[in-house]
Amino acid sequence: MALWDKLKAEFIDIIQWLDDTNDTLIYRFPRYNNEIKYNAKLVVREGQTAVFINEGRIADIFPPGTYTLSTQNLPILATLKGWKYGFESPFKAEVYFCSTRQFTNLKWGTPGPCTMRDPEFGAVRVTAFGIYAIKIKDPALFIREVAGTDGSFTTEEIQDNLKGKIGLRIKEVMPELKIPVIDLESKVVTLGEMLKERIAPAFEGLGLNLTEIQVQDIGLPEEVERAIDKAGAMKAIGNMQMYTQYETANSINDAANNPGGLAAAGVGIGMGLGMGGQMAGAMGGAFTNMVQQPGITPGFSGGTAQTGTAGPPPLPSQTMQLFVAINGQQSGPFELLTLQQMVAGGQLTRDTLVWKQGMANWAAAGTVPELAAVFGTVPPPVPQ
Repeated sequence: MALWDKLKAEFIDIIQWLDDTNDTLIYRFPRYNNEIKYNAKLVVREGQTAVFINEGRIADIFPPGTYTLSTQNLPILATLKGWKYGFESPFKAEVYFCSTRQFTNLKWGTPGPCTMRDPEFGAVRVTAFGIYAIKIKDPALFIREVAGTDGSFTTEEIQDNLKGKIGLRIKEVMPELKIPVIDLESKVVTLGEMLKERIAPAFEGLGLNLTEIQVQDIGLPEEVERAIDKAGAMKAIGNMQMYTQYETANSINDAANNPGGLAAAGVGIGMGLGMGGQMAGAMGGAFTNMVQQPGITPGFSGGTAQTGTAGPPPLPSQTMQLFVAINGQQSGPFELLTLQQMVAGGQLTRDTLVWKQGMANWAAAGTVPELAAVFGTVPPPVPQ
């Protein structure tokens, strides 16, 4: 190799960066021991900015374009080098390329639950997470404040710091909105815009531009989610008494088809019907008082009780509890409302053996005076 070719190989004549990554913010051109020669070409592509640094001090900054390096294009560097009588070739300088494109799909989340005051649920602990996007706005400031002399600075190195800033700010923003927790998910766009407005100045102090922030989901405690589900179910059901009676009747039928099932389900069925009666409120109490008055027959035509000269015997106390023999097994105890459902469903007949406290032995249901009114409301079998 000729001496001139050897010397020529020591000089850099083209400075450029072909970015084949998707997460590099800063890239230092690998100068090694080589020097930049006079009239070298600098190529800065779209989405890039080139920064020349001399002995730790930022000198000239180049936006996208192709440049021939001379004293005319390097005025600050020429001053720092002390080139009083023209360009000195070759020269040494560090060249940093900054990627100014957007970096998207960066994740953030609250570092812990945010406590909010909700008008319906009281104090609620809420979490949130989403994504954000950034780009370098001021390359010189970003190098000074963040990257320093790092030759390959990626989003991973700063992401923990940035998502921490977002997570802490959103814990301030969500309570200030005073939006009920069940409405928060419908306000995620508003929440993201407000969050961006609050955090943008902190990012600009690092030389970054927060271009977008999305709140993708709001996390509620499990107990709050269950309460919301139950409230929606209650509204969908409407008449709770009718629903409870319907469900109980279905449970009795299912249990009757399963030997031993009714015995296991008896207590729960009685409690369910009792709760349905309580939710019926004054209506159930009025019915009981009405039918216990002599000469009054329960009727609901137009909502008014109708009187008659003859009527059934008074109904037994609503607190009466009977044990019933189903499939040869003891089931219960059952309250009156449950027994009425069982008679209507055919699980309790006049011949079914029953027992209650005070009875010496099991007896046919038709011989128990308290059940006379219950059987009286059920029509006899249709003749074949």
